[in-house]
Amino acid sequence: MILFPAIDIRDGHAVRLVQGDYGRETVYDDDPVEAARRWVEQGARALHVVDLDGAREGEPRNLDHVRRIAAGVDVPVQMGGGLRSPDAVAAALEAGAERVVLGTAALAEPELVVALAAEHGPRIVVGVDARHGHLAVEGWGRETRATPTSTIGHLAGRGVTRFVFTPVEVDGTLGGPGLDELAEASRAAGEAGAKLIYSGGVGSLDDLRAIRGGASESLEGVIVGRALYEGRFTVAEGQRALDG
Repeated sequence: MILFPAIDIRDGHAVRLVQGDYGRETVYDDDPVEAARRWVEQGARALHVVDLDGAREGEPRNLDHVRRIAAGVDVPVQMGGGLRSPDAVAAALEAGAERVVLGTAALAEPELVVALAAEHGPRIVVGVDARHGHLAVEGWGRETRATPTSTIGHLAGRGVTRFVFTPVEVDGTLGGPGLDELAEASRAAGEAGAKLIYSGGVGSLDDLRAIRGGASESLEGVIVGRALYEGRFTVAEGQRALDG
């Protein structure tokens, strides 16, 4: 299981939001490349980069920073935010992203996501962001009627092999992961033969151990943001907790 340090980019800075609220933002690094290099120096095996401006506006806005990050570190970069068209996906891959995460497009245009998965294979990841048990899209600004488990099952059955699952209520809070929600999502992914990466609420090494202890075989990684930025633990310590 891999620990993915999160680098959320807004207005050119590395920031973190609380529960997806753009009004509750903390800037941690003026230059996101500084964050990327720090996490890799601490032992990161991969990075999770989110273009928050792109997520809100519907198209990528920080690809130059993604390009700089990908060129500045020697680990894979997974990138999401505003990727709602074939051109946007192609631009993100060209910028150096190893994998791209599609969220809103997965619900608004599932046929597009299926086509992209057929073209790019495992480089296409679907973000399943849930609030109150239903998917939240458009930068978490709008809730839908779709559920995480139904979305995972449907898209996995049509060629998507990997999902990122986030219970929005706990994201950025440091209050602990949504273990019950994770259990349901990982079960759905496992039954469909897909892999899952979890994100949200991790505030301690005990949280990572709890995730590891209850993990199904489908869970292959955990995204951590604020806990790393605030020094709750290092990347190396977090990775050891996941390794057991």
